[in-house]
Amino acid sequence: MLKKIIDFSIANKLIIGLFIIALVGWGSYEVTRLPIDAVPDITDNQVQVITVSPSLGAPDIERLVTFPIEQSCSSIPGLKQIRSFSRFGLSLVTIVFDDETDIYWARQQITEQLQKVKQEIPEGVGSPELAPVSTGLGEIFQYVVRPLKGYESTYGPMELRTIQDWIVRRQLLGTPGVAEVSSFGGKLKQYEISVKQDKLKSLGITIGDVFDALEKNNQNTGGAYIEKGPTVLYIRTEGLTGSIEDIEQVVIKSLEGGTPLLIRDVATVQYGAAIRYGAMTYNADGEVAGAVVMMLKGANASEVIKRVKNRVAEIQKMLPEGVVIEPFLDRTKMVNSAISTVQTNLIEGALIVVFVLVFFLGNVRAGLIVSSVIPLSMLFAIILMNYFGVGGNLMSLGAIDFGLIVDGSVIVVEAILHRFAHAKHFRGLTSIGQKEMDEEVGSSTGSMIKSAVFSQIIILIVYLPILSLQGIEGKMFKPMAFTVAFAIIGAFILSITYVPMMAALVLNKKLNHKKTWTDIFIAFIERKYQPVLQKVLGIPKLVIGVTIVLFGVAVLLLTKMGGEFMPSLEEGDFAVETRLLTGSNLNTSIASTQEAVKLLLANFPEITKVVTKIGSAEIPTDPMPFEAGDMMVILKDKKEWTSAKTFPELSKKMTAVLEQVPGITVGFQYPVQMRFNELMTGARQDVVCKIFGENLDSLALYASRLNAIMQTVDGAVDIYEEKVTGMPQVVVKYNRTAMAKYGVHVADVNRVVNTAFAGQVTGQVYEEEKRFDMVVRLSDSARKNMEDIAALQISTSQGTQIPLAYVASITEVEGVNQIQRENTKRRIIVGFNVAGKDVQTLVGELQQKVEAQLNLPKGYTILYGGSFENMTAAKERLAIVVPVALLLIFLLLYFAFGSVKQGLLIYTAIPLSATGGIFALWMRDMPFSISAGVGFIALFGVAVLNGILLVSEFNRLKAAGWHDVKRIVIHATKSKMRAVLMTALVPSLGFIPMAISTGAGGEVQKPLATVVIGGLILSTLLTLFVLPVMYILFEMGTKYLKGKKLVVMIGGLLIGLSAQSQVSIQLGAAIDSALKNNAYYNASNLQVDYARAMQKTSTEIDKTVFDFGYGKINSFQTDNRFGVSQSLQFPAVYKNQAAANKLVTQIAQTSQVIRAQELTRLVKQQYYSILLMEQQLLLLTSADSFYNAFLERAKERLANGASDVLELITAENQLLQIQNQLGQLRVAKNITIDQFNQTVNASSKVQPYSSNFVYEAIVLSNIAMIESTPLVQLQRQQIDLSEKLVAVEKSKLNPSFLMGYSSMTINGWQAISQSADKYFGPSDRFGTVNVGLMVPIFSAAQKARINAGSILVKQKKLEETAVKQEVEQKIQRATALFIQYKRVLDGYHKKGLPGARLLMQTATQKLTAGDINYLDWVMLMNQSIQTRADYYNAVMSYNEAAFELEKLNSIQ
Repeated sequence: MLKKIIDFSIANKLIIGLFIIALVGWGSYEVTRLPIDAVPDITDNQVQVITVSPSLGAPDIERLVTFPIEQSCSSIPGLKQIRSFSRFGLSLVTIVFDDETDIYWARQQITEQLQKVKQEIPEGVGSPELAPVSTGLGEIFQYVVRPLKGYESTYGPMELRTIQDWIVRRQLLGTPGVAEVSSFGGKLKQYEISVKQDKLKSLGITIGDVFDALEKNNQNTGGAYIEKGPTVLYIRTEGLTGSIEDIEQVVIKSLEGGTPLLIRDVATVQYGAAIRYGAMTYNADGEVAGAVVMMLKGANASEVIKRVKNRVAEIQKMLPEGVVIEPFLDRTKMVNSAISTVQTNLIEGALIVVFVLVFFLGNVRAGLIVSSVIPLSMLFAIILMNYFGVGGNLMSLGAIDFGLIVDGSVIVVEAILHRFAHAKHFRGLTSIGQKEMDEEVGSSTGSMIKSAVFSQIIILIVYLPILSLQGIEGKMFKPMAFTVAFAIIGAFILSITYVPMMAALVLNKKLNHKKTWTDIFIAFIERKYQPVLQKVLGIPKLVIGVTIVLFGVAVLLLTKMGGEFMPSLEEGDFAVETRLLTGSNLNTSIASTQEAVKLLLANFPEITKVVTKIGSAEIPTDPMPFEAGDMMVILKDKKEWTSAKTFPELSKKMTAVLEQVPGITVGFQYPVQMRFNELMTGARQDVVCKIFGENLDSLALYASRLNAIMQTVDGAVDIYEEKVTGMPQVVVKYNRTAMAKYGVHVADVNRVVNTAFAGQVTGQVYEEEKRFDMVVRLSDSARKNMEDIAALQISTSQGTQIPLAYVASITEVEGVNQIQRENTKRRIIVGFNVAGKDVQTLVGELQQKVEAQLNLPKGYTILYGGSFENMTAAKERLAIVVPVALLLIFLLLYFAFGSVKQGLLIYTAIPLSATGGIFALWMRDMPFSISAGVGFIALFGVAVLNGILLVSEFNRLKAAGWHDVKRIVIHATKSKMRAVLMTALVPSLGFIPMAISTGAGGEVQKPLATVVIGGLILSTLLTLFVLPVMYILFEMGTKYLKGKKLVVMIGGLLIGLSAQSQVSIQLGAAIDSALKNNAYYNASNLQVDYARAMQKTSTEIDKTVFDFGYGKINSFQTDNRFGVSQSLQFPAVYKNQAAANKLVTQIAQTSQVIRAQELTRLVKQQYYSILLMEQQLLLLTSADSFYNAFLERAKERLANGASDVLELITAENQLLQIQNQLGQLRVAKNITIDQFNQTVNASSKVQPYSSNFVYEAIVLSNIAMIESTPLVQLQRQQIDLSEKLVAVEKSKLNPSFLMGYSSMTINGWQAISQSADKYFGPSDRFGTVNVGLMVPIFSAAQKARINAGSILVKQKKLEETAVKQEVEQKIQRATALFIQYKRVLDGYHKKGLPGARLLMQTATQKLTAGDINYLDWVMLMNQSIQTRADYYNAVMSYNEAAFELEKLNSIQ
């Protein structure tokens, strides 16, 4: 199927091209639609229920409001958690659902439950409402409405809040994607009727009378219509109050005598402000108004922000002069910073990948084809991201490694290039046609596409378990897994369509067989690597032991490393949580924070503005008391900082400065992070300790003790202890006996108290479209102290008025401040931020101290929440996900190789890579985080790819008939070095920008990138050494480990009489050593350097002529002249000489290749001659032992009379003959070893070592390859040189150039005109410039040279034909000999050797049985030994034929 797609793509290039154009167009369009944000929204799926009840305290709120809401919503399906917050005047219930629950369905279910709850909540207490459909990332835009300089007196807090509510907010609410605009700060305008209590008492009326009168005199109505003739007149009344004057004219009642009692008689009507629960300040300039724009959940943040900004610009034009809307917390800043980091990392990573690809592929066009897959696969991924709802952010886009994505395309293109470079068919070709190009690309791609698909499936598989992550880590890393999966799918599709099409179309059809700089580099690496590998293979126990120790050390480091959930994302600004003493009023908080702001602005030039939010907003999704505030410190770009270099350093310095403000405590965080913490755990700190219990006083006591313990833990900063008690309260406790005496009802008294002090709304006053509450309350002077409460007049049933003190006791107490609950259980929190330590280590230390020092009674428990809870939950899930990923990898390996053993062999890359990742984290002093954990998952998938490459090559060589395991290992590692380095370096180097990123968001990416880079680098180094050792161990078993001593013993016996130690050497290393160290070869190679040096003689210019003359040159006066001249050949001469010298260099290089082939053949010949001699020595030694035993028996038989002297003489002659052969063979072997060592010229004496003395030929001959053999190439180059020398001589027939300059004196009087003469002395000189041509008029000699050169060209061409014929004949002869001796060897293997063994066994058995005599036995034994000796001779002839054939075919 895949092959058909590849062939179709190559055959239909236009169709594939159109599809690519469509992909670019569609993808570019989808890029504009991709939702862009800084990070994924990791907040829970939650709904907040807000109930505002200004007149109730925390216990009443909990009892009457919070508890019923919790109970009614606890049975909704999909519920995950319920948290509640109850304090004076406010209930906030957060209902958390699992991620699968649709938020709008959940809100509908809660709304239905709230309809029931409203019936349980007492009337007048408050009505539960749902908070906007938004999330922790929903607060996208925050701004202030403030006056410009000079307009402060015109626009105060009330005017600014009115502008905010009725102009700015109303316009913003219509913006698509905006869920709510929550006003903050300023003073909410009201029409206040400030009742004078003494006037009420003197006139015998109550506040209730005033309230009723206002309520009855502020309404409109209608009277249907009347018919007047043919028309209709509609009737309506206008009774709404519209001004202060209208309110003052309202009649309360008529006094005696009919005089109306008006509102103005008992109260002052004025503009007032609602009871405030929050404030907002700008810098140190005092109060302003502002708002938080909340985005609809799931909307595109970047688009919504853009719309909001555009709308704000329009609204600004509508505002009165002197008022400005100024954003202070714009998520665009954070988004731009994060996306800038992503963009930088992606571009730098892509450039690095492109460079590495071009370098290792050694072909710019091929590198660019593979590199073009990067943007195309990203466009494909973005299309699917939009389709599946995956937004673009730091995690989804920032963690992509293009090296992983293009891996399949690299395999395809590398296979194509490898075929052109190494296939026999192309060695003699200089160019191919389009048709042949199409065929070869299709064939190469088809042969490797399975490997490409498998590598991509491996990477895809390891990312799939990430999709099973849940909770916060799931929301954080699922986008990354989706994006990588989409990009890999796109890259796979491109690798079977676009890549082969472009390769067939774009790759150069002119073939170049010269070595590239990549080949030179890889050859250099191989030269350094192979000797080290040889040594490593000799010490398997040490290698395996060191590897195990390294892994053990890495595991130990991991246990000591500590852990954290996620590194903090630098958002660019600070959110400073400020706290004053519990019970502080709003004005005190404003004054303290303004003092703090002044200090910050004065000491830190990095600050652009500071906006402080104190208390709660109009929509209290973030409920804070008066004593708490959020100071938003807006900073300049990090590059412009002068006070500090990092955020932690700057926060530490700011904290030190703020310690000058008395009574204030601060905690530094980032705005979005703080909001995330609050929405996810109910607290703002990094780590939250939650103590559960019933009694609030006990909870407060244990929290205080826990706070004291935390103070002793290093690294715990910004400690916050929740204050559940200590709020100053005035408690009015009714005396029911007194109330019965006066006939007073609780409800009536409550209404009076509430109206007098809190104020009650009796209607609205309309100013055009604006609407303001009309509120009745006591005047300010009557609301100052407890005596005013006691003096409040209450109407009795008898119509009289009495002070409140008559029916109630009024006391000041410290009451409950706030009550938090989680899953219907009360809790108190003590939180802290983490600095200078990892979360896991710090919490572990804290837990030990808590267990030892904090003894909680039964019914009280402590839980550690925040990022520690998230980290623990994530680790538990990773403990499942990582093994699943590992199992999937193993299953894929098993299915690919069909062997558990080889699957486990490749699996060794995983602990090796894990070791590297752990060491990398340790070296960079990074704790283990979830980001690092995901990095390990990705690392494992990439790490096994190298193992797959090597083991696949091992298997291929083994299937091709190679039996020497060590030779298989050495050859495979050499041939796959380029692929292994590319597989490792492309992904690891692609992660470098993320690993060193200093931009916003880099903290999250660094652990992941560090793990992958460190793991791949170390695993690659170890794989190149450990995997070969493990492969040999798996193939040979434990005898490989035991065999090391045996090899040493045998080697010792072989050199027993030698004083010089010998080192075993493999054939590949021997050839490399000879090519590097052989003296004759190195001396002859200087010819290449000589030729290169002679290239500079191409532009040889004739000597410059300097001449001087003195004497009577021009007259009788003595003159002098000097001149300089230079002749230059025609430019064609220099050009042809340069070409000729270049050909001389090429001839020298080709001669060097021929010498290398000869030297390689010599090394092979000597190497295998020694191996064969060892086998012959073993045979003769065995024969020697046989005949020694035969001689002893012959002597015994002669002495016993059982035989005659003939048997003894035969035995002695046979033994003497064997011993003579042994002596000759030992001398010949020693001579050959000395010759071999002279040829190899290693630093120490070496001895060939191989388990196979039969040479394994790599390829057979191919007559079509004659053109590419070095001998023919050398002859062709000599023809080219002869032709070029003829061209040089011909160019010399062109004219030469002569240029010169001369200067002389002309002494004496000289006529300078017809009427004037002038005297010229020795100091007066006259110069001339000479230009001339030197034409070869007499050119017979030159033409003779040209003619002679032409004859030489003909001679060389004839010699080329003769050389071709000779090479062809040699190849044919060598091939015939090779095939012949191969058949001979096959015959020996099948019949000869088994027959010789059987003959020896049978003869010995018959001799023992007495069936034959000793002479017959000797004849049979000689026949068996001769068969084996003939076999060794056949092996030698076979090896010689193979060496010759490989030399002729240029195979080393």
